[in-house]
Amino acid sequence: MERKPIIGISGNILTTTDGVFAGYPRAYVNHAYVESVIKAGGIPFIIPFNTNAEVTKEQMKVVDGLILSGGHDVFPQLFGEEPKQNIGETFLDRDNFDILLLKTAVELKKPVLGICRGHQVINVAFGGSLYQDLSYNSDFYIKHSQLSKWDRPTHTIDVKKESFLGEIFGNEGLVNSFHHQVVNKVADNFKVTARSKDGAIEALESISENRFIVGIQWHPESMIHTDKNSVILFEKFINRVKFGK
Repeated sequence: MERKPIIGISGNILTTTDGVFAGYPRAYVNHAYVESVIKAGGIPFIIPFNTNAEVTKEQMKVVDGLILSGGHDVFPQLFGEEPKQNIGETFLDRDNFDILLLKTAVELKKPVLGICRGHQVINVAFGGSLYQDLSYNSDFYIKHSQLSKWDRPTHTIDVKKESFLGEIFGNEGLVNSFHHQVVNKVADNFKVTARSKDGAIEALESISENRFIVGIQWHPESMIHTDKNSVILFEKFINRVKFGK
């Protein structure tokens, strides 16, 4: 029996303030990532956050592809800026962990999908920058931090047809939105493949040969039970991991 592809999901640390484990750091990812990989035909493998570079590199060798999951804001000095008034909580150790996973995946020629924060980490890791908050660009008028449930899409995106996402959405898609940071300067060797109607960058893809990296600003893992395109997105990523196309 052919083995299904193992998809690594970058983990985070959660420390609660009440209950039996109050004050104890716990490794976690949101369960929707796990469900999405299983539904799309892969084997989910949570990669626990750690600060040991040697261990992190070895973790990446175990999996066939990588999903960089969501979480904190990206530390602004990683893209040459001081923290501004509207930045949220940052976690530099996790930034470094995710960037090392990403760079190791690239070295090993393993496909990468970045979701929300993961999309932003990809851009920063390769020399791009972020708006620390949407308020720092007056063109952004769409509500990008929706109050609706996570499984409800709330705004449209314009998609480049000749792209990974174009094969799923065509020229336009409908997505959910839970972010207050967004890509500013695009990293070299990446192209923008989707924008919201106010011009905010919603997706990037690598243009380098022999390197498959896609970053998306929304959360498809939260819509796999309500939106067929979200399922197709994960299926196509896992097929890329499995077959290289």
